[in-house]
Amino acid sequence: MIEILVVEQIKQVSVGLSFIIFPLVFVFAFSGHKGLLKPRMLGPSELIKRARNARFLQFGHVLVLLNTSLLIVAAIHFMNLLSRGPLAWAGLVGCAMAVMGAIFLAADKGALCLTMSALDTIPDKQFELMQPGLLAMFSKKGWLVLLWGLLLLPIGFAFQTVALISTHTLPSWQSILFLIGVLLVGVPDGIEIVNLSASILMAAALIPYGIQLISAAL
Repeated sequence: MIEILVVEQIKQVSVGLSFIIFPLVFVFAFSGHKGLLKPRMLGPSELIKRARNARFLQFGHVLVLLNTSLLIVAAIHFMNLLSRGPLAWAGLVGCAMAVMGAIFLAADKGALCLTMSALDTIPDKQFELMQPGLLAMFSKKGWLVLLWGLLLLPIGFAFQTVALISTHTLPSWQSILFLIGVLLVGVPDGIEIVNLSASILMAAALIPYGIQLISAAL
């Protein structure tokens, strides 16, 4: 019996830590983008140029890739919170979309970000010869079009959050801040000041909740 209680404590503490860490990772990652105060839409060629030899940016993207596992934990937790109420179906559908979106987000960071870190090891002349292929990648040609599936992540979380608001499962202020943040965090590349602001809103909503979960477990 004691062992079961310890396991449950560890699980709840882990979930609480997930809610603390994942928004902070987004805050860190988006703060590492250049031109935060000069937002503008960026095309594929500009994204390639920005990613070239941008070690801090690439480190942030590696953290985002690892962060997708915490996003899945959060989606499952929200599904469990809604599982016994009238909107259990919304929790399930939202979780399914968010998990798929998290998988596509990890694929996006692997395909376009980890790849660029490898290409930093080759000379500029060879890199220039690869421009046609890189443009095809950053334009999401071929099967890379599936990377647009990462939009399922904010949509899924928004779906769950509306259900949380409707059922009063979480305090309204936390749910509303998270809903606003999760809807704005998917703004396109080049307007990272909006993404950063959205991440701060998510952190303001979720960090207290994570601390609450940890405190209840200890």
